[in-house]
Amino acid sequence: MSSSPSSNDDLINAIKSQNPFDRPLVVRSQDVWTKGFPDVSALNAHASDGVFEAIEKVRTRQRQVVGITITAEKGLGKSHLISRIRHRLQSDGSALFVYMSECGDLNRIKAEFLRTLAISLKQIGSKGVSQWRELATALHNEAFNQSYTPKSMVSRFGEALTRNSKVAEHMRDRVLAIKPDIENPDIITAIFWTLSSEPGYELFAINWLAGKSLPQSKADAMGLSNPSTEDKEADSFSTIRQILDLISDYKPIVVCFDELDVPECSDAGFTKAQVAAGLAKDLYNSIKRGVLLTAMFPETWNHQVKALPYAESVTDRIGEKFLELTYLNSDDVVALVSQWLKDFYDEKDLTPPHKVYPFDEGKLRELGKERPIVRKVLQWCKENWNAPSKPPVEAAYNKELADLENSIEDYMENKTKLAEALRLSISSLIGQIVEKVQIEDIAEVKVKSADKGYFDFKICGKENGKVVKIGVAVLQESGGMFVQATLKRLIDYKKFDFTRGCLVRSKQFSRNAAKAKQYLTQLLSPQLGGEWVMLKKEDIQPLLAINSVMNAREDYELSKEQIIDFIEQKRIALDNYLIREILSDPSGQIPDEAIDEDI
Repeated sequence: MSSSPSSNDDLINAIKSQNPFDRPLVVRSQDVWTKGFPDVSALNAHASDGVFEAIEKVRTRQRQVVGITITAEKGLGKSHLISRIRHRLQSDGSALFVYMSECGDLNRIKAEFLRTLAISLKQIGSKGVSQWRELATALHNEAFNQSYTPKSMVSRFGEALTRNSKVAEHMRDRVLAIKPDIENPDIITAIFWTLSSEPGYELFAINWLAGKSLPQSKADAMGLSNPSTEDKEADSFSTIRQILDLISDYKPIVVCFDELDVPECSDAGFTKAQVAAGLAKDLYNSIKRGVLLTAMFPETWNHQVKALPYAESVTDRIGEKFLELTYLNSDDVVALVSQWLKDFYDEKDLTPPHKVYPFDEGKLRELGKERPIVRKVLQWCKENWNAPSKPPVEAAYNKELADLENSIEDYMENKTKLAEALRLSISSLIGQIVEKVQIEDIAEVKVKSADKGYFDFKICGKENGKVVKIGVAVLQESGGMFVQATLKRLIDYKKFDFTRGCLVRSKQFSRNAAKAKQYLTQLLSPQLGGEWVMLKKEDIQPLLAINSVMNAREDYELSKEQIIDFIEQKRIALDNYLIREILSDPSGQIPDEAIDEDI
């Protein structure tokens, strides 16, 4: 950028062509991992400095664990602050980072956290590779007394694999010789498999580490035992503890819980914040070396966490350090706006006459006297910029759609989110006729406790005057008893009040799943007239995106009605191939495109 101001014409044309504030003004969970908003390090520096000080004490072994709670009113920048912490750690490599904001099932918080742990460590760390690969390299270097970089270790692993298919198990045995306390050696094996560049094997390893079953042929090839389904919560926490212990031998771990201020409750009546606080307490008691960070509204802390039956034991651990975020002042407002504008003008290779051009600094300072939140300031800038704005739902939808480009693989294994996205979009079609089915309702499948978790919803309506009740089951598990159990129930139309069963799945069944295939044959037979609908990324992605907008509608300051109108106007549900396949006459065929995981 040149030192003298750019011409008025160039500046005016740039301002008219683009509004840098015309974007969803909320930090979403995906922004924690990506670039997100411009960071103004002076804003709430006391809080981020407090976290970095705690990390340094843990890193230098002055402390073993530190529990920090950050409280702030809505819009004061909790998630923005967390994003700052993540990016600092990615830059300096002082700790690995785990971030949990979504929880599909509060009744299985440990299994959900294990999945979150696996996905978080899949993110790029300070060495330009995934945090899993950083950990695998550290384990190898310690066991073999070597000093490979993670990138060179990936190449080395690939070369060794061509000579010896058991290389991961060989490396595991060397690690076990120096770490005999590991209860499940398969964890070490799977971590080493994350170094693989062979198609699919890194993903299989991460899925296994997330607690998922693999196709038996893949589990055998990788030297892994598929996880038991008997007590997933206990098994998940054991795996979590062992993974965190391994990380702690290498670096501190920062575990962050965010977006806790929601009305969701577990079957036992505990809120999301209470369930997460209980898990954080258990982690505090188990972890060797780390910082536990929880972020919530003050009222959530005071009326939910402090109301727990065992509140003192929780608050003494996760709130031993308490950080409160503050409202902006006039200097903060000027700093915030000037940073956003600097990024805008740098991108355009322009130099403005002053740092907040085209705004008046005096007006911004007056705004700062109102002690505003960040979003209010950015909204003011958006409204006072001389360029047209995008419709608010469309802007939010486009943001969520773009974020999914890098995370769709993680969602393809998340049954809860997949089913939720399908349900929302199909619900928007109630009252319409799609593929000859007049949709009247989307209902829960009434089940006893032994049948919970297998079905996702039931589509009720009429087709050619006849009652239609389509039971829908999203089934992305790779093998094991869960697959068999789901299909067994999906063909029991009488018990669950279906006229048709619909399996939504992207994968073929393992060659060892004989019983599951038998049930599948029955489902697709002319007698039952069920269907297997192929789950494809390009079909589910727009449904996931609009579902994310719906879930975050308060943050986006949108109404449910606005979002439903957008779904209808853009025909997001009506023209979706996946939804039309669910509602259309069953073909009775196994989809040709189903992924063969046995290969």
